[in-house]
Amino acid sequence: MKPFLSVIIPAYNEAKRLPLTLVDIDKHLKKADFSYEILIVNDGSIDGTAEIIERFSHIMDNLKLINQKNTGKGGAVKHGMLEAKGQIRLFMDADNSTAIDQFNKMVPYFSAKGGEGYDVVIGSRDVKGAQLMPPQPWYKRLGGNVGNLIIQVLLLPGIWDTQCGFKAFTAEAVEKIFPLIKIKRWGFDVEILSLAKKFGYKIKEIPVIWVNNPISKVSAFAYLQVLWEVVKIRYWLTTNKYKNL
Repeated sequence: MKPFLSVIIPAYNEAKRLPLTLVDIDKHLKKADFSYEILIVNDGSIDGTAEIIERFSHIMDNLKLINQKNTGKGGAVKHGMLEAKGQIRLFMDADNSTAIDQFNKMVPYFSAKGGEGYDVVIGSRDVKGAQLMPPQPWYKRLGGNVGNLIIQVLLLPGIWDTQCGFKAFTAEAVEKIFPLIKIKRWGFDVEILSLAKKFGYKIKEIPVIWVNNPISKVSAFAYLQVLWEVVKIRYWLTTNKYKNL
């Protein structure tokens, strides 16, 4: 039988941070009243990431390792989401910045009756009720806000945080959206949400608790790269470069 939830975690050189994340996931999902699977996509790590996952697979239920050559976060998430079997497929970050217990907030939006259910539910650090511990430095908040305004103007009006790494999709939405994505690095979040909007899927943005990791792998250059990729997504949508649209 297909599990209710698939958890997908892209991992590149995460041997130090991943163990605590897996312990936390295991602690919460063991108490869940639904079936689940956990897929770790090892994105060509050169440390002990794969070995760590193999060890945990002996003590954690339904944990699976997927190895691939390094393609970037977007490529790893795409691989995991399409490999997954869950009715709902959630991807999250290896550093556990948004913990798996926040998924409980998402479930009611998927299961709403009377045609009110959502197809995509995303975690947000910028809507009312979100908690950042500790808050990001002012210059990161400023850069993020400016970038978000550009994203809203060009592609996604009304969505305040496209980059939070905690997003869940129905299986149907995954199978429709993820085969089409072109971006393999940081801008893929904007791309999948833009495709979801293009296909008419209902998107819900909800507040989450987000723990700020001071050792971030996202460089200042990555923010500029995302904005350039936003321009490319706009162009691809305008010129019908995505197949099956």
